Amino acid sequence: MNTIKTSEGIKPNRRRFLGTAAMTIAAAKLGIFGSKDAQASTLKLAGAATTKAGANASFGPLKQIDAGLLNVGYAEAGPANGPAVILLHGWPYDIHSFVDVAAILAPAGYRVVVPYLRGYGSTTFLSSSTMRNAQQSAVGLDIIALMDALKIQKAIVGGFDWGARTADVMATLWPERCKAIVSVSGYLISSPEGNQVPWPPEPAFLFWYQYYFATPVGKAGYAKYLDQFNKFIWHQASPKWNFDDATYNRTAASFKNPDHVDIVMHDYRWRLGLADGERKYDDLEKRLAALPPIAVPTITMEGDSNGAIHAPSTAYRDKFSGKYEYRLITGGVGHNLPQEAPEAFAKAIVDVDKF
Repeated sequence: MNTIKTSEGIKPNRRRFLGTAAMTIAAAKLGIFGSKDAQASTLKLAGAATTKAGANASFGPLKQIDAGLLNVGYAEAGPANGPAVILLHGWPYDIHSFVDVAAILAPAGYRVVVPYLRGYGSTTFLSSSTMRNAQQSAVGLDIIALMDALKIQKAIVGGFDWGARTADVMATLWPERCKAIVSVSGYLISSPEGNQVPWPPEPAFLFWYQYYFATPVGKAGYAKYLDQFNKFIWHQASPKWNFDDATYNRTAASFKNPDHVDIVMHDYRWRLGLADGERKYDDLEKRLAALPPIAVPTITMEGDSNGAIHAPSTAYRDKFSGKYEYRLITGGVGHNLPQEAPEAFAKAIVDVDKF
């Protein structure tokens, strides 16, 4: 059973200590049915909260839409006129991280949109000449373009990993489009310049794949051993999550996207300053490099068994200047928090909607 704690009064294990140490250095730099009635939505959510991790294997038929530079594949559930919620996955994950979350939120009256990010699933570039770019502002603009295409003016945005970073970016650059955000692991905006400070060896070890990807053999190895590699990351990032092969394989299908390897390589190389971005995003990246505070209502979350490198909540508390709450989800929850603890994540979406 997962429980929610709003303090950090739990002794960290060694893995969490290493993540904390590393990220402290970084921080120093820095249609389903539903009711339209708000009260009814709250009651329905309470009833739906019995949804357990893995209760739902898939979404309904997926949709496609041209949005900005992409043809975006996405799942949608809930009433078309409900409050919009956009849920964003990370690497190496996909939309199935939110299949149980959507099953809770849609009956509660929310319009839930879960897109494949560029390089995943059925999302493809409209032009073969477009740079396969994964810098943070470009991915943020993808979601703004998707909102425009779907005629969504404002949404609650929730995510983890790349998705949490994208939620942070959107709330920083386009706060008028974000009613609120839910960000797993807090404030994830960074810059290549800010990532030049070296880390001690033990924290750096947790980012081994980032340095592996910086090499030609790393790119070739990722492409050759794609499924084995990403399953290994799942185990490293969520050491207490006992997922089965069927659960992993549903997500692994999204890695067959023809641009997946290039997008993943560019993301991690750009972060380290080893790959260039595009000049058209320079102004946006300059604003993000200042690490400005986020003013929109926010709930940040962390799993108590997150094996991925992450900061303690105290390291980024001052990066959120609006109404704010931090939640630690206990019970062996790892990095893929929405899929491992869907009730807790869905509750955060509903609660931040009331901020």
